[in-house]
Amino acid sequence: MNAASFSSLSADHQRLQALVGAWHGVEEVAATQWTDEGIATSEVIAEAEFGGQFVVQRYRQRRDGTVSFGAHNVFGFDQQNGTVTMHQFDSMGFVPMSPATGAWNGDELTLERSSPRGAARVAYIFDGPDAYRMRLHFKPAGSDAWQDMVSGVYRRVSPSEMREG
Repeated sequence: MNAASFSSLSADHQRLQALVGAWHGVEEVAATQWTDEGIATSEVIAEAEFGGQFVVQRYRQRRDGTVSFGAHNVFGFDQQNGTVTMHQFDSMGFVPMSPATGAWNGDELTLERSSPRGAARVAYIFDGPDAYRMRLHFKPAGSDAWQDMVSGVYRRVSPSEMREG
C-alpha cells in the first residue's frame, strides 16, 4: 500500500506507521521468573492494515538459534479516549484482559497494561526512520518496583533478509 493511501488518516494514525516494516533486533534479556538472562536476536514484521487504521506486528525472539518467544501485536489509536492501544497475543498464552494504552512523547511511544500478574510497560524510542529502541519493564502484583525484562535495538532490513520459521 503506498503512502498516498494513508492521506485520509488522522495524524495519530499516521504516527503508528513508524512501526511498519521489517526489522532485525539485538536484545538483552534480563533474568525473570519466565526466563534466564542472556542475549537474543529478534525479527519484527509490521504491516499496516485496514487502510492504516491498525498496524499488525509479528515478533519472534531467538535464543541459541531457536524461537524462544513470539507475539502478535495489534496497534491502533482510540480516538474517543485519545490513546494509542496495543493488543498483544503471545507464546506465553495469557489472554489479555485489556489492551496496553499510552501515548507519544516526542519520538517515544510508551504503553502500559495491568493484569492480575502485575503491570507491564513498553517504550518504543525512534532514532530515525530506520532504527528504534525498545524497553520492556514489569512490576509484579504487590510490588512497587519496576524490573527490566528486555531491551533491544532494531534496524530496518529488507523483508528478504528475514528468516523463515
